[in-house]
Amino acid sequence: MSDTDQTRAWAELALARGAGFAAFSACGLDPEDFPELTRWSRSRLKGTGLKPEAVEALAEPDAERVAACLEWLAAEDHHLVAYPDPYYPPLLRRIPDPPVALFVNGQRDWLLCPQIAIVGSRNATPGGLETARAFAGALSACGFVIASGLALGIDGAVHAAALDAGGATIAVAGTGPDRVYPARHQGLAHRIVDNGAVVTHFAPGVGPRAGHFPARNRILSGLSLGVLVVEAGTRSGSLITARYAGDQGREVFAIPGSIHNPLARGCHRLIRQGARLVETAEEIVEELGPLVRELEGELRGLLETPARARDGSEDLCALGESVRHTGVENPEQRALLDALGHDPVSVDELIARTNLTTQQVSSSLLALELQGRVASLGGGRYSRVGNDQEGQE
Repeated sequence: MSDTDQTRAWAELALARGAGFAAFSACGLDPEDFPELTRWSRSRLKGTGLKPEAVEALAEPDAERVAACLEWLAAEDHHLVAYPDPYYPPLLRRIPDPPVALFVNGQRDWLLCPQIAIVGSRNATPGGLETARAFAGALSACGFVIASGLALGIDGAVHAAALDAGGATIAVAGTGPDRVYPARHQGLAHRIVDNGAVVTHFAPGVGPRAGHFPARNRILSGLSLGVLVVEAGTRSGSLITARYAGDQGREVFAIPGSIHNPLARGCHRLIRQGARLVETAEEIVEELGPLVRELEGELRGLLETPARARDGSEDLCALGESVRHTGVENPEQRALLDALGHDPVSVDELIARTNLTTQQVSSSLLALELQGRVASLGGGRYSRVGNDQEGQE
């Protein structure tokens, strides 16, 4: 097939109702060969065991909807990322029955970077919003891409906080890529496209429906190394995301709250069920650091693939600087290594030595810990690890 025919075929597969990755795999095809289904006769499709509606969708694709997909894809930075595509998120490949393709508005490179999902109530308290922003900012400063669902409340707060911290964020939508829900997040969605991506497995033209959001949550958790729940009532959709994360073998973190706050009860339930109680971003970094390093080789290989280049642009993955890169390019991190010795040093002393702010020192120390260049010794004291002499030239 030509590239144009391949794109059309994957669009038809993405639109096929009643089918998905597992159903197509059951036909005995490798994912690379899924597009061949669009060439099969109706009788051959019926013999595969596909649901009748899927057979009809493949045998007689909706020409108008396919045309709408292709029209949307014609715009700059509009992409259809199929399962075999090197840009397809590595962790999402591992979940049962992953989407056959994703519609992406923005820069595909961010899909390859280690992400953490931060979710919570749409009606969050001021304290919950402040906590969500603080965690998103600190984790973003460590190089994690912050993922969330573009909803009101906690979701919107963490998307904005990641961008404000100079990081990247991914919004997983419960609509087609040409729709923004809620509408008041139009401006935020534009910011995300410029410094991240809006991702969905729903085709252009699909509006918000109640049944879409659990499916959105499953993809959100599947993209991520772990899920952090900030505030959630006992019937919050965030608990659905956390449940999917647990089923997918991902880490689940929850922030405790007051026993008098009804939006803390969902988090407390998660903690009773085995989620890790966290009070600082550092605890999340410590938990996820080994998994990031485990994925290091796979991610590096993907990012160095020739097809990955964007007109000679530099690698967009922020974690490439904070985890995989052997050097230290961030001037704040370099200043801290200059100020650190192998004897324990307190945070207050580092602030005095470097003239950095408390936030700058804290976030840079977290990034250096994730690199394995700095060790936390307890009591707010740190030292450089091993024979690392970086920054002493």
